[in-house]
Amino acid sequence: MNNNDELKTNMNTEILDIRNYYPISKLETTKTVINKPKFPVIDAHNHLGITFGGNWIHKPLEDLITVMDQAGIVSMVDLDGFEGESVFEEHLKKIKEKAPDRFRIYTGPDYSKWEEEKDNFGEYAAKKLQQQIRQGAQGLKIWKNLGAHVRDHRGARVRLCDPRLDPLWHMAAEYHLPVTIHFADPVAFYDPLDEKNERWEELHAHPEWHFPSPPFPSFQQLYDDFLSLLQRNPDTLFIGAHVGCYAENLSVVEKTLREFPNYYIDISERIAELGRQPYTAREFMIKNADRIVFGLDRPANISEYRCYYRFLESKDEYFDYSEEEIYRQGRWKIYGIFLPDDVLEKIYRKNAEKILVPN
Repeated sequence: MNNNDELKTNMNTEILDIRNYYPISKLETTKTVINKPKFPVIDAHNHLGITFGGNWIHKPLEDLITVMDQAGIVSMVDLDGFEGESVFEEHLKKIKEKAPDRFRIYTGPDYSKWEEEKDNFGEYAAKKLQQQIRQGAQGLKIWKNLGAHVRDHRGARVRLCDPRLDPLWHMAAEYHLPVTIHFADPVAFYDPLDEKNERWEELHAHPEWHFPSPPFPSFQQLYDDFLSLLQRNPDTLFIGAHVGCYAENLSVVEKTLREFPNYYIDISERIAELGRQPYTAREFMIKNADRIVFGLDRPANISEYRCYYRFLESKDEYFDYSEEEIYRQGRWKIYGIFLPDDVLEKIYRKNAEKILVPN
């Protein structure tokens, strides 16, 4: 028996399911503990409702404020008012009215009315937005169902740049309301779900997140439609959620920021993408420091915030992008980008104070 045969004999030949493979790194690296950020933070992208958030709407508000205080969050944008008129009003009553200086509640269009309003849906949505602004809405949330799922009264898919929606964007501009828009998912969500897809595990866990083209629009089509939307509405302030929905290609995001001064981005739920390209991400965030706002897009908890602070403030290497045991986005680690203090302060708070409706 030669050495190779002996090695094969001693090895366990059982095939390991990659989904059960969680290797423990043996690297000895610095672990910086950042309990609070260097500067106060405005979380410009979070969810407090049932569907997307931590169901804070049905928990004591005092507990949420305690979490915010411990994490250094001075105020928070609650996007979940976009889920419907009754949800919007519930969030106003249970959150905004109880702590008006700590929260901003957003609303969103009710696409179910398209069948009734037909080609006048944009005018209807604009008037409804005006009404909700008077009730207390401080922003508009547009979700990825527009462009992918929403259909008009003829059954045709409604594109992001559909001119029938122009009255809605004009109303937001008239009242200086920011529009936080999540128009596309990670690029891999539009690719074939095969052995080459880097989000294979995530998409098998959530098959409803897979948008192959056809039948859905391609990622590039959605991005092109978004560029048309920006071009058609130069007076409306848009915040591109999740690093402008294209954290995999920061050069394109930067080009979009340069072309459209009415455009900002948040970093919510994308430190996994940013942190695996630390040199590029650091340069990008320093160069575009005036156009980036902080956001979590995770159920508000201290450990998740501290992951973000570690990424933004430290030089730590090869660490987990979440406190969760199972990789939720991809099988990789991230690196800190140790941003300068002036950049941190802009991203943490100053930019949000500049573009959000004052409390």
